[in-house]
Amino acid sequence: MSGIRERTEELEYEILAPEAAKSREAERKRPDDLCPFRTSYQRDRDRILHSKSFRRLKHKTQVYIMSGDHYRTRMTHSLEVAQISRTIARGLRLNEDLVEAIGLGHDVGHTPFGHSGEAVMDELTGHFAHNEQSLRVVEYLERGGEGLNLTFAVKDGIVNHTGKTRPSTLEGRIVHIADRIAYLCHDYDDSLRAGLLHPGDLPQKVTDVLGESHSRMITGFVSDLIINSADLKDIALSDKMQDVMTTFRQFMFENIYHSEALKNEREQAGFVLCQLYKYFFEHFEKLPKEFVEREERWGKTQVVVDYVAGLTDSYAVQLFQEIFVPPVGFVSR
Repeated sequence: MSGIRERTEELEYEILAPEAAKSREAERKRPDDLCPFRTSYQRDRDRILHSKSFRRLKHKTQVYIMSGDHYRTRMTHSLEVAQISRTIARGLRLNEDLVEAIGLGHDVGHTPFGHSGEAVMDELTGHFAHNEQSLRVVEYLERGGEGLNLTFAVKDGIVNHTGKTRPSTLEGRIVHIADRIAYLCHDYDDSLRAGLLHPGDLPQKVTDVLGESHSRMITGFVSDLIINSADLKDIALSDKMQDVMTTFRQFMFENIYHSEALKNEREQAGFVLCQLYKYFFEHFEKLPKEFVEREERWGKTQVVVDYVAGLTDSYAVQLFQEIFVPPVGFVSR
């Protein structure tokens, strides 16, 4: 059966808003055979979902390191961002497949141990940003160095989901805000579970508008964003809700992300990554063969960054133990 992809592409022009990104118009750096069934943005979503870098996110920290079964990981965060983004895109008649692909791929370049790891890599190298590394992963590191050959719109949304440059598509701008909605609401939920926050701790400005339940908070943000962006001139929260989000973020940074309660975890994580980075820089030949072979193309520093940043929390700790902790044990006599 042929024409399935073409039919889906045609439906986008009938159903989606004129301002929406259309799959038929998507472009890639390298020409690629079209799929008989999936649109270009659907293929991008699938390539990210089946990538090694996405699978590794299940063992990378969101906020709480090795804290238990029910805390968010970088993977569950990405899934929540993709889901929130699809809800917003559908409400605005924008391209759901594009926002899903960006949402799933936006953090594939994140370091182990969350933003603590990112800060250490930045300090060691002089510049490291997880959004830029995410673009590098999908562009150069996946598939043995060939990259995933994603569409320009998806790569633009990934690299600009944070930072000073805004995404060029409305879909990318959805993910930019959905990312903040997701991490604020689910990090608050995880903080309650961890006992670092308690009901009633949030500023009244936040609870008066959003309440205190995780579900109601997300609904409040999403509803406001859809209503305020209905004319599709831009994607933005209302001034009132943006003020609430700013207050919420400040509270979370002061009380959770930079809190004294998590200081020891942050320092431990930073120490592990710092030592691994220095070790592999000094003993470059100890890297896996596929990384050693990249030195001529990328240089020693970049290759070590790529390797260490790509580690999962658990494997980083395992490597640290194998390299720096002697195998002390009891010997029977």
